[in-house]
Amino acid sequence: MATRRSPQTRPRRPRVVGVIMTPADLYFALHMSAPPDLFEVRLDHLIKDLTDLEEAIIKLRAPLIVTARHPREGGANKLSARRRAALLRRFLEHASYIDIELRALRELRSIQRQARAQKIGCIISFHDFKQTPSLARLRAKARTAVAAGADIFKVAARTDTHAQLQRLLDFFDEQHVDLAVSAMGIGRLGRVARVEFARRGSILNYAYLGKAQLAGQLSVAQLQRFFRSLHRWCH
Repeated sequence: MATRRSPQTRPRRPRVVGVIMTPADLYFALHMSAPPDLFEVRLDHLIKDLTDLEEAIIKLRAPLIVTARHPREGGANKLSARRRAALLRRFLEHASYIDIELRALRELRSIQRQARAQKIGCIISFHDFKQTPSLARLRAKARTAVAAGADIFKVAARTDTHAQLQRLLDFFDEQHVDLAVSAMGIGRLGRVARVEFARRGSILNYAYLGKAQLAGQLSVAQLQRFFRSLHRWCH
């Protein structure tokens, strides 16, 4: 089967990403009249539905990000590195991007190399559901992502307070690494954070399809409307 390719592994404009975590999300995605720029397929959540997923995935009308999330960064079903690698390898032919966590780079290095050989983009991600790390730590994570060959660095952190949100905004605004960055907040100020990062140019902006899975998430339709309004205002 031919692999879907995105136009470039490092996109130049912000994209809306619809997250498929459940069979209901998959059904919703298949029947959207206005699909997002990309779909993220959360394989760790869909391990009981892989056969159905393989049959349906070729019908999705947008390029795909595939990921099997590490259990310590929100992954479902407590999957081992070997199991996550097998899932990624199984669905690699459908991917335009793979997402691998910084903490999983060593154990999934062979998957990253295989993806690179097939000209599949690499998102290297970091998730902290308890806090927003210091600026120094965020900078160090970004540098590690660059050294590891990321096309995009994705960071998601807790934004329950204005101080946490400002720290994440400060990191994003620095843009001191030669790397496309996707940033988002989780928690009480998560919705505000996601809108603000989208406005400032976060390259990937994740949204729910049928039902929100995290505090502060926006729907695909809400983010699409936001970008249309922003485009009209800027032009």
